[in-house]
Amino acid sequence: MSTYARNHLLGAAALCAATALGVTGLTAANASAAAPERAAAPSKIRGDYNGDGYVDLAVGVPSATVDGKAKAGYVNVVWGGASGLGKHGSTTVSQATAGVPGTAEAGDAFGFAVASDDMNGDGYSDLIVGAPEEDTSVGLSAGTVAVVWGGAGGFKGGFTAANGGIDSARYGALLSTGDFDKDGNKDIAFNSHFDESSSVVTRPGPFTAGSPAKVSRVTGWHFGGPTALANGDFDGDGQDDLAVSYNGMEISGTTVMNRATGEWKETWHTSDRTDTALAAGDFDGDGTTDLAVGNVQPNPETEETNCADRLGGAVLTAYGKKGGALGDGGKSCTTQASPEVGGTAEADDNFGAQLAVGNLDRDGIDELVVGADAEAVGTVQNAGTYWVLASGGTGKPLVGPAFSQNSAGVAGTAEADDHFGASVATGDYNGDSYPDVAVGAPGEDGQKGGVWYAATPKDGPRPDVTSVTPGKLGLAGAREYGMVLGQ
Repeated sequence: MSTYARNHLLGAAALCAATALGVTGLTAANASAAAPERAAAPSKIRGDYNGDGYVDLAVGVPSATVDGKAKAGYVNVVWGGASGLGKHGSTTVSQATAGVPGTAEAGDAFGFAVASDDMNGDGYSDLIVGAPEEDTSVGLSAGTVAVVWGGAGGFKGGFTAANGGIDSARYGALLSTGDFDKDGNKDIAFNSHFDESSSVVTRPGPFTAGSPAKVSRVTGWHFGGPTALANGDFDGDGQDDLAVSYNGMEISGTTVMNRATGEWKETWHTSDRTDTALAAGDFDGDGTTDLAVGNVQPNPETEETNCADRLGGAVLTAYGKKGGALGDGGKSCTTQASPEVGGTAEADDNFGAQLAVGNLDRDGIDELVVGADAEAVGTVQNAGTYWVLASGGTGKPLVGPAFSQNSAGVAGTAEADDHFGASVATGDYNGDSYPDVAVGAPGEDGQKGGVWYAATPKDGPRPDVTSVTPGKLGLAGAREYGMVLGQ
């Protein structure tokens, strides 16, 4: 696996949290453009941080230099607008930004994981940012999880939602949000570690000054740890569940956890796992939530696997069923060798290492956007590719075309180690009601990186896929831009 398909297997660390709360005003430091002035009211659209009705794209840049501090990290928010991404400017949020908690320090990796959700119910999306290498007063690489408030005109302040308690806790390396305890408040799920054990924990809402900040354990493993998280209503009860992939010395798998009864219980399990990506969506259009497991890795301790053919990477899809449970609708595996899937399956392509979901054509059936950052384009190694895959029928492999920088209408040229497809995201960035696709290429331009914006056609031919780069945005200190895209 390449360095750009981030392996979230985490070292031993600690589960012990102390939370510092404080809400202050925020000014956008190091911003190439402030939030567009048209923002007037909350839009309640996920990913719309300034309430102007357009989805914005949060790009985590954990390798960025901030105020001379190497790898302190920042999050660059590219504003959506009528012309999509790249034409409406951006703003940069770091621990050197007024109102953002913490201090920018070398190696903090602020922006290693980024999520988007309305954490305080005001109608504006907020940024949830992990800094797993953050040193605190109680430990090195203890890690923090911060919330930065969205609002009219831009970001309005933030606070630390969770602090790792001892060395190597690495809070914030993985993030997912949802109302997991069914109390009407959004919660944050993330990784936690202690000695030789690792866990997934939640920091429950509400996220207001003085609210309880104690984390609670979801599930954990001895000599193992979580590798990917995703939320979705997998049992059809109208509430959020949490999907977790994990791996260890003699254990691995993917599990779905539900807290409907007050205690966390496992409702689905497979011995297959992913090191990088899970995604929830209705891929067959039956009204139930399905689960995609990216770049499937089998458990070496068992002969069971849902994807026997994994050359170059495979995506496992477990389908829900009305009145049933996840998996009752069947399972399928999709590879580059599957019928009507673009490309050629080759060893170490990393097919499915990154996943995103969106109903791009608005037909009621979600598409799965798949990244393979190590895919060769012709003879060009690690150039990278992405796919837009759609249902081939319940229980059948997905189908769809592949796109690289050598595809017609795609900006740039496929070059060695671009790692195009190292991250993928979806959102209606141009406000035409059709979700679009964003694709990261952190190795572009000598590892300065970039993001490609693919607008979804409403009618007629596919629009050109354009690039959004640190140079075009006027960003300083960027490195491996596009490695992390918020969803």
